[in-house]
Amino acid sequence: MTNSMQNKENINMQAPFVREICEITYHMWSMGWDERNGGNISCLLDKEEVAAYVDIEHVERTLPLSFPVPELRDKYFIVTGSGKYFKNIISDPKANLGIVRVNETGDQLDVLWGLRDDAVPTSELPSHFMSHIERLKVDPNHRVVMHTHATNVIAMTFVHELDEKKFTKTLWQMCTECLVVFPDGVSILPWLVPGTSEIGRQTADKMKDHRVVIWPHHGIFGTGASLDDAFGLIETVEKAAQIYMLASHQGIKQTITDQQLLDLAQAFGVTPLEGILGE
Repeated sequence: MTNSMQNKENINMQAPFVREICEITYHMWSMGWDERNGGNISCLLDKEEVAAYVDIEHVERTLPLSFPVPELRDKYFIVTGSGKYFKNIISDPKANLGIVRVNETGDQLDVLWGLRDDAVPTSELPSHFMSHIERLKVDPNHRVVMHTHATNVIAMTFVHELDEKKFTKTLWQMCTECLVVFPDGVSILPWLVPGTSEIGRQTADKMKDHRVVIWPHHGIFGTGASLDDAFGLIETVEKAAQIYMLASHQGIKQTITDQQLLDLAQAFGVTPLEGILGE
């Protein structure tokens, strides 16, 4: 093996995209969002940035996909592994992450790096890949799907009516930045068994119009153009949910009004999701 290939084999924290996902997953764990093996992330990578650190001609092994994704053929991703703990990723990236490529027919994954000891990608890969497909149709800059067990969002699904418009309006009213950060609102699924193609299809269907999908009593899916973008989106929703959970049992006496939200939207040049304000 040449020195160049040896360097590519041992990328660990050298590659910016590995370093970034290590740091952000540790941060998410430290916030209490990703207990045990909870949470998963997939990030679309450019071929050129992968090739700078990994020998893309060398396939370590091939994994079948039970849900063909021809729309993603020849695309590269870094993904978290199934059953892996976010807290451990930063200390051993190669055991807990994988760099994979969807093959030319979209029915297999080529493992190019990581997922050591026969590990496999997250069990939520159907939801991730289906969501990537839908978000890329509406946003060519889309890159990241992030799932986490954000504490206050989960708590809010137990005490707030699970109506998307009402849930969105409550979040917008909790913190001034919310309407600016997610003017497209949040979407909510019925409770479904995780890790299935069905929850993947329903999540992806919501992703046609929203960047945030809430799984009641389970967690949240957020998307973005970068890891920071997706994390910041989820962080903002979680902060609003936290304020709601702190304030609601005290008896909320005032909130940001509809007119104030409309003024905010005009000031920041965003368009609020229709059917929420003024209802």
